[in-house]
Amino acid sequence: MGAVFSALAQFALVVVVTRAFTAAEAGAFFTVTALALMAAGIAKLDAGNGLIYFIARAKTYEYRGISGYIRAALLPSVVAACAAGALLYPHLGLPAAAIPLMVAGDVLLAATRGFGAMRPTVALDGVLVPGCQLALVTAVALAGAVWWLPVAWAAPYALLPVLAATTLRGRAPRTPYLPGTGRDLWRHTAPRSVAGAIQAVFQRVDIVIVAALGGPAQAAVYTAATRFKVIGQLANQGLAQAVQARLVRALTEGERARAGELYQTATVWLVLMTWPVWLGYAALAPWLLHLLGPSYGQAAPVALVLAGTMMVATACGMVDVVLTAAGHTGASLLNLLAAIACTLTLDLALIPSYGALGAVIGWSGGVLVKNLLPLWQLHRRYGLHPFGRHTLTALRPRTWAAA
Repeated sequence: MGAVFSALAQFALVVVVTRAFTAAEAGAFFTVTALALMAAGIAKLDAGNGLIYFIARAKTYEYRGISGYIRAALLPSVVAACAAGALLYPHLGLPAAAIPLMVAGDVLLAATRGFGAMRPTVALDGVLVPGCQLALVTAVALAGAVWWLPVAWAAPYALLPVLAATTLRGRAPRTPYLPGTGRDLWRHTAPRSVAGAIQAVFQRVDIVIVAALGGPAQAAVYTAATRFKVIGQLANQGLAQAVQARLVRALTEGERARAGELYQTATVWLVLMTWPVWLGYAALAPWLLHLLGPSYGQAAPVALVLAGTMMVATACGMVDVVLTAAGHTGASLLNLLAAIACTLTLDLALIPSYGALGAVIGWSGGVLVKNLLPLWQLHRRYGLHPFGRHTLTALRPRTWAAA
């Protein structure tokens, strides 16, 4: 439910901004927020996923030394986020100041997921922050005060780390510090830190490139037409958060059949949740885009490319999460490098001539590389597939609950 609410709130925010302000003003705002989110994604150093990995494994020996892992994950990430915020503040303003808050909140919420608690992530990251952003941005739009848009977007992040820390305090046992915990965590996480940074760039760089090569108005058109992709991303993220710790345990303990069952169960539900959305968006794109304003109707071809690409991506399931859970962080990094190289090459070649359409083609190429490469690697190394004998049984409520 948190992923659904967050996706709807983000889409509603785009509608509010595009209806209330000019395309150039909306594009400038979307570019600022994309840069802030990209910087936060880089500064996280993927510490949250590393923390989930070690907390899930620590359950087998009563969480000894777990507080050391939490501190080791949190401190470098927050320091990197503060440096990024200070560097970007002259250009982005308050959204740059929110970067350390985003990062601290993300790492602390990841720790709660490592202990098996999904509710804090759903309530805080899925409902509270996007809900407050939508309410504040709507108030700014009604006032017509475009200069307050970045403030309204950034302010809700101030609540995130405080509430996440409060929630974690009740779940994390107090354990003595064990020497070497930081070294162990970052030895595992370092390759994923680079991969996480590339992933953050991959998710947002297209908006920035469109703004740089095509202007802020084209950036607004592209952002509006592709905002629906957050539905697929959040659905994937929500399922990944729900099963990641169990995948790590299954693969660590050599239970390949169990890992395959989790992968296929998550994939079939991901397809069932998202394919109707993509088919509906492809059919209704011209009408939906006109709701954003007359200048956005031209983006219907962008929506068609987006819908087709996301259907292929969701059919692959959470391939990168499975690959990472199996310990192949280096392979995941190389896959991401190939994906972003594909995206950047196509963007630079196509955006100057085709604007938003060129950008979505570049993004599509990167997404296909990012999903098809790990799909082939999982098949070759483990014989794991997104669909198989567990696909139909996964539709039974008891099976999904047990997974």
